[in-house]
Amino acid sequence: MKYILAIDQGTSSTKSIIFDNQGKVVSKGHADLHTNYFDNGFVEQDPEEIFQNVLTSVSLCLEDFQHKGYNPKDIASCGISNQRETFVLWDKTGKALSPAVVWACKRSTQVCENLIHQGQNELIKQHTGLIIDPYFSGTKLLWLLENNPDLKTQLDNREVYFGTVDCWLLYKLTEGKSFKTDHTNAHRTLLLNIHSLTWDKEILALWGLEKLHLPEVYPSSHDYGHWTYSDDKSAVGVLAQSQLPITALIGDSHAATFGEGCFEKGTAKATLGTGCSIMSNIGNEPLISSNGMLTTVCWSVEGRIDYAFEGAIVSCGSTIEWLKNEMKFFTHPSETEDLAQKVKDNAGVYLIPAFSGLGAPHWQMSRKASIQGISFGTNINHIVRAALESIPFQIKDVLDAMSKDMGKDFTSISINGGISHNKFVTTFLADLLGFSIKKQANHDISALGAAYLAGLKSGVYQSLDALSELCKANFTSIEPADNTHVKAYYEGWQKALNG
Repeated sequence: MKYILAIDQGTSSTKSIIFDNQGKVVSKGHADLHTNYFDNGFVEQDPEEIFQNVLTSVSLCLEDFQHKGYNPKDIASCGISNQRETFVLWDKTGKALSPAVVWACKRSTQVCENLIHQGQNELIKQHTGLIIDPYFSGTKLLWLLENNPDLKTQLDNREVYFGTVDCWLLYKLTEGKSFKTDHTNAHRTLLLNIHSLTWDKEILALWGLEKLHLPEVYPSSHDYGHWTYSDDKSAVGVLAQSQLPITALIGDSHAATFGEGCFEKGTAKATLGTGCSIMSNIGNEPLISSNGMLTTVCWSVEGRIDYAFEGAIVSCGSTIEWLKNEMKFFTHPSETEDLAQKVKDNAGVYLIPAFSGLGAPHWQMSRKASIQGISFGTNINHIVRAALESIPFQIKDVLDAMSKDMGKDFTSISINGGISHNKFVTTFLADLLGFSIKKQANHDISALGAAYLAGLKSGVYQSLDALSELCKANFTSIEPADNTHVKAYYEGWQKALNG
């Protein structure tokens, strides 16, 4: 029996999970990670703390693995999934030159406005499939260079190494021997050409980044090097002794898409967390959306690259948190299911959750949230129900837009994330879409996707077909009912949205 170590490095914590050859969890480790949120919208992390956080998490996982009687020498390889768009700058020795700038950081808002004013957005969209936005790494890098003269001097002297979190971890774990990243992470920097899958020389020249050290780019499933880092403070030395192969790097949302088994064109997943990331496999050609979707690399293996449309919903679980924390309607989100079912319908009440604007496919980022249709008969239950219903409504908006771009309808979707445990939301979503909703038994989908990709390269998993069968075995389905009145609710949503 061979096993796979998956490291899921997220914004708030790192999970380390060891999977067996059936995709089952054998051992886990978890370590919380500190993030600095500043009043001016800046969001940062300490790069060295990220690395140490990973070592702590992996060490706990290994200790659990050994305590259960397993041998670390039976771990075949390691895969890493990571918080997308967050990046680090460092020198050749592996010393960080700046804080890690987190994906949620808004420091480059003015930089983006300037670039858009200069007419660069269409070029960026055509070359990358993305848009100029503070969300992506490249614009925040420009801000750092504009506001840190020493860093700009180091760049001019060709001393600056740039990478997303996966690349930073790989560089540290291989003690500087491997400076690489995968297609999914490289693409989210805004510097990779989605057609050639190489660093875009025109964008680099336009933004004055020609002297930046950029990592080599490879498929998500690839031989990335060997774990050689060791210390005296954790159990990771055993991995260094065996020089564990690192055979997968991938951004977390892409890892979840792979973990959900989205291997064919038209398959899709929705991660229902604070926001909602919907990603649909569009096949082996990078189509440019006409309906508000981003085009991105879905995942890649040796000899095959799949692309995706991605739609980002800004407010999903955060809407429920607002009702709990600010409105005091309930004490725990799990209560919302019963509250919503205490009324027979929404009574014409719709909550438009534009607390931070509306994302895909509307892109009304200056819009404010509102509750419409309130009367003297409206009570807390109606508002809670309207909040829950807003999640399926927004998902349908995105899927309908994707269907227009793809020229075909969806027949199923896989869901994961905290809100996917709310039966009212999942049942309502299945009824609204009119097709089955799939849920994996394993909740750690990003880690699972990284493990599958690593195991493909190291031989623990034999093929995509074999992985597809594993996914099917671990799915449960939520089937739609003949619920025509749900479609009438959706018409009401569209009127409230556009009224």
